Amino acid sequence: MSFLLLPTQIHAEKIIITDDNVNIRSGPGSEFKPIGKVHAKEEYNKVHEQGQWIEIELEDSKGWIHKEYISYNSGDKVKSGNKTITINQHHVHLRSGPSNEYEIISFAKKGESFPVIAETKEWYEVSNKGKSNFIFKEFVETNNEIKQNPYVFKNRNIVIDAGHGGHDVGAIGATGSFEKNITHLTADELKKELESLGANVYMTRDNDDFISLKSRAAYSNMMDTHVFISLHYNSFPKRPDVSGIETFYYGEQHKKLAQYLQDEMIKVTNAIDRGTSKGNYYVIRQNFKPAVLIELGFISNKEMDVLLHTNIYQKQLVNGIISGLGKYFSLENYH
Repeated sequence: MSFLLLPTQIHAEKIIITDDNVNIRSGPGSEFKPIGKVHAKEEYNKVHEQGQWIEIELEDSKGWIHKEYISYNSGDKVKSGNKTITINQHHVHLRSGPSNEYEIISFAKKGESFPVIAETKEWYEVSNKGKSNFIFKEFVETNNEIKQNPYVFKNRNIVIDAGHGGHDVGAIGATGSFEKNITHLTADELKKELESLGANVYMTRDNDDFISLKSRAAYSNMMDTHVFISLHYNSFPKRPDVSGIETFYYGEQHKKLAQYLQDEMIKVTNAIDRGTSKGNYYVIRQNFKPAVLIELGFISNKEMDVLLHTNIYQKQLVNGIISGLGKYFSLENYH
């Protein structure tokens, strides 16, 4: 006798699309053909859930969408901004939805931290290893430096340097991706979030252009720059299992800036901590402003290369950087 495994039936509820031009597929997987597209802020009824895929009701049919592109609508749910939470008990349930009726996906340890995507009166929706999970509020403590001081970024001048560009593709990932494209992806997300907090953001490159190292450092030096951040992704093809985040500084006076950023990125992403080091890189060596260069992960690691292309993990990285900058500006009394 054989049994057919069917998707789990879930009580009808609303989900909200978080991105534009998202493919709706005929089945729960990227191998199924697209049957249409949905767009940000549109709402649909959820029908079934299977793995990382959600089946939704369309106008005259049904279709499947990846969880990465949806958020749950639970009445009073609101976006949380740049907030992280810390688990204050052992073995806390991480669930697939905002209710005890939903499946337990995994368990969180006491002391673990997660970036918050959104929240309701009783639940946090958090990002966990690139996926969306839910935690009951009674089991967490909030850690939101930015919320405590909403003016910490006001009128700060921040230069973001997306590494490589143009004919300089940088490292090549395990899936064939180019470092230059992922650094620009992160830079765009970071710029958007910083500007929403009141910062003045300047990019060393807005498009896929080759910009010399000398020009990048000179651009920072001629501005009234409060912080310069150069974004990169690492590669070590001979050891495809290597992973982790590392932050470099050149002047000893910028070591604390590097440490704040490193600590917060690790806290938010749970990535391997490769620490901070003095780095002899031109863009920070010839930079007369507070400057760091961050290696945000190893694209030679196939699992990480895939994860780095997801919106959720990019937001994790950006939230970590912003939280680190918030501590730097607040605790160092930077003016």
